[in-house]
Amino acid sequence: MNAKHIKLAREQLDATLQRFKPIAELTVPAKGWVRAIRDAMGMTGRQLAERLNVNQQRIARIEQDEKLGKVKLETLMKVAQALNCKFVYGFAPKDSLEQTVRRQAELAAKKQMSRSDQTMRLENQELSNKEKEKSLKDLSEEIVNTMPKTLWDENGRA
Repeated sequence: MNAKHIKLAREQLDATLQRFKPIAELTVPAKGWVRAIRDAMGMTGRQLAERLNVNQQRIARIEQDEKLGKVKLETLMKVAQALNCKFVYGFAPKDSLEQTVRRQAELAAKKQMSRSDQTMRLENQELSNKEKEKSLKDLSEEIVNTMPKTLWDENGRA
């Protein structure tokens, strides 16, 4: 995918992911969602087991695995259906994807500039702080616009 397509995809996904923001602030019940919903509906573990065609011990295991973060998505989908719920799965970015990319681009630009800054200092051609700021901003923008494949390398080089 070229940089323009990546940017368009990022913008569209950012708009979609905004819907998850309110959900991201929800606190997971201490018992987990399966147990909390089952209890709120007055459904026993045995009754849920019958709806899923499994034994009661399997329900206890599913609820335990959910609390530990070890339950399979496939299992949660089946349980949700048995509880007359819709299983929702997604990611809610802490910041927008655009902000995350821009922050990474700035880190990459700073690393790139620090290498060239040292060379320029040795050659007595160091930039002023204002020039450095502008160069950093310009380089960061160029990185965002070109989306080099190395942007997310561990070292953050672009």
